[in-house]
Amino acid sequence: MNKKSLEFLEQYLNNASPTGYESEGQKLWMEYLKPYVDEFITDIYGTAVGVINPEAKYKVVIEGHADEISWYVNYITDEGLIYVIRNGGSDHQIATSKRVNIHTKNGIVKGVFGWPAIHTRDKSNEKAPQLDNICIDVGCSNKEEVEKLGVHVGCVITYPDEFFVLNKDKFVCRGLDNRMGGFMIVEVAKKLKENKIELPFGLYITNSVQEEIGLRGAEMITQNIKPNVAIVTDVCHDTTTPMIDKKKEGLTKIGDNPVISYAPAVQNNLRELLIETAEKNNIPFQRMATSRMTGTDTDAFAYSNGGVASALISLPLRYMHTTVEMVHQKDVEAVIELIYHSLLNIKEGDDFSYFKN
Repeated sequence: MNKKSLEFLEQYLNNASPTGYESEGQKLWMEYLKPYVDEFITDIYGTAVGVINPEAKYKVVIEGHADEISWYVNYITDEGLIYVIRNGGSDHQIATSKRVNIHTKNGIVKGVFGWPAIHTRDKSNEKAPQLDNICIDVGCSNKEEVEKLGVHVGCVITYPDEFFVLNKDKFVCRGLDNRMGGFMIVEVAKKLKENKIELPFGLYITNSVQEEIGLRGAEMITQNIKPNVAIVTDVCHDTTTPMIDKKKEGLTKIGDNPVISYAPAVQNNLRELLIETAEKNNIPFQRMATSRMTGTDTDAFAYSNGGVASALISLPLRYMHTTVEMVHQKDVEAVIELIYHSLLNIKEGDDFSYFKN
């Protein structure tokens, strides 16, 4: 990662990319990726794919997702207050006292999630923030004023919090889940180009939309690409912060390098290729077990097209689905290295079958 990489990362993260409205962020991403690929594929909902060796029959995907959680305007009261519903897994408990951007056809309308002053609350029966008691104030006294600003039911709402670096090597921002994935796969493509690597297969650098509401972008684009292999990167929890039960969530930590997953959707032979690659190239890694599903786009790729050999490399992250998500620069660089070297170990035509003679 160099200065140009970090400048792009900051620009990319600071741009709002709510689920269903990812296109502006995708344009930034494609412009940065353009020098390192042969062509682009896009679909009707906004997933973007940079392709290297588009004529090759054997196809490998490396993937992240482009969307961030957000809110929708759901109801405007006669007094001009705005109630919301989720667009993805937005956390009601962190909303109060946060500034917001309401996206309208007239541009951004500023607002705040208000909350009763501590002096006015019943200390013996304090209510926690919930969807039915958090609301946005845009400084209007009635519904008509709100509507004159261009705000209506269905407007999407994001937080304005922007990228910064904490203690020299911790990246902090909203939406690291999972635009860090989109960033890391671009850096892999860049590294391939700079090292003049000639891959024996087609590489599809895929930035999927709508992961946060059910892996929908990956579900669509895998039908278009029809890949043979998919290496997905997403985030996982740093479980060393307070109030997280390691017996339930396992132990993964920022600064301790990438996380390789074990799950039914993870093809065992492909996972072992990742592990062998990490060991051969002295890339330390962590392990994580999931149960029925990974909850990432891995599931969408794995169970598509009659089955696609898929694996998951996760970036440990603190404070998921807040405005202060945090990752370690060292882990980001290690994920890039692991994906890069893993691609060099994939052989054209390998089906990763369990039943080879």
